[in-house]
Amino acid sequence: MTRVAIIGNGVAGATAALHIARHPNYSVTLISDETPYFFARTALMYVYMGHIRASDLKPYPDTLWDKYHIQRIHDRVTDIDFQHKHLHLAEGNTIPYDILILATGSIPHRIDWPGIHLDRVGYLYHLQDLHRLEHWTPHIRHAVIVGGGLIGIELAEMLRSRHKQVTFLVRESHFWNIVLSDSEAQLIDQHIREHGVDLRLNTELEEIVDDGSGKVGAVRTSSGDLIPCQYVGITIGVKPNVQWLRDSHLHIDTGIVVDEFLRTNIEDVYAIGDCAQLQHTAPYRRPIEPVWYTAREMGQCVAATITGNPTPYRQGLWYNSAKFFDIEYQTYGYVPPHPDPETDDFLWQDPPHYRSLRIHYRRDNHAILGINALGLRLRQEQCHQWIQQATPLPEVISQLPLAAFDPEGNTSYLRDIQQYFQAQFYTTNSP
Repeated sequence: MTRVAIIGNGVAGATAALHIARHPNYSVTLISDETPYFFARTALMYVYMGHIRASDLKPYPDTLWDKYHIQRIHDRVTDIDFQHKHLHLAEGNTIPYDILILATGSIPHRIDWPGIHLDRVGYLYHLQDLHRLEHWTPHIRHAVIVGGGLIGIELAEMLRSRHKQVTFLVRESHFWNIVLSDSEAQLIDQHIREHGVDLRLNTELEEIVDDGSGKVGAVRTSSGDLIPCQYVGITIGVKPNVQWLRDSHLHIDTGIVVDEFLRTNIEDVYAIGDCAQLQHTAPYRRPIEPVWYTAREMGQCVAATITGNPTPYRQGLWYNSAKFFDIEYQTYGYVPPHPDPETDDFLWQDPPHYRSLRIHYRRDNHAILGINALGLRLRQEQCHQWIQQATPLPEVISQLPLAAFDPEGNTSYLRDIQQYFQAQFYTTNSP
């Protein structure tokens, strides 16, 4: 019996465990100090907002793990003896293994601001973060969120759902403009403010002020403002959870470096999910991508490799989705915030309805490279087909109805996009 130990029971570790355990002659031990079960991390906000129950966070019934004889250990791995293949746990136990999968995930970025260790300074990543926020909520009248990314806007929506005053500090000139174009970001800026959030751009946190009892009492900003508050949410991104492994013989850069089969430099040791850093990347992709679907795919690939079917992990075309209060966001392929000399953007916007479509394409042959959609839904398969086939932009516009997806059938905007394209594109690109 081949003993497989997996550190981390997020989507990467849990997926690998379930796929490996289906094969005979493999025993699986899944270890995590966060929870004794796998839960949907992206759904934390919906528990707080009352849309789902805490029990609904578990995608699988507890009986599934028993069905496949997966041993779950709720404990923290403090040390790994790679030479003798042993894991040492905080409670004193030792776990032997034949194959080890590191799926340790991410941890929030932290900056050593004055006051960062005060009570009611929180994050939104672990299940424990949600529990702490729930405990603090009755004492919160005004919250300050620091950091202009996806977790930050989720936290803003959560707190506004409980009718808390929210100030959102974003150091950039617009929300998330390291990903969105200025025009797209301005649309989201306006939407955030219309939901009662005090959005302060070009503003950084300088200090968290003690209220005199060890709790958050205010923040001081780079603009010199003192903002009274009872909670500070730090949402400045995440990084691979690998610091505790840096003194080992693992090859670690920002994350744990792996090859296309997700193997580390140590024999019989693999790394998957947010903690893994690919040696080689696909065009326009990053070596570390802390996204749910990439972690799941890594879990599937490493399980196949370990159980006798070597399967390389291929990044393929990028896609992602999110939600900014009421605005849905989808992105496919390569869509940088700003074009380079060889590329350009077609941008259509409908500000009153908070809708936007941006298609990034090559200047020479007009082949599309990627698509951003705000406030309208597109079919993933169709978008990927256009990008993979390097379909010219005019053909994509004429075929837009193939990609339109709206359960209410509201696709009247398609004609507006096509008419706008005819007026703008051929005028701009005429000889």
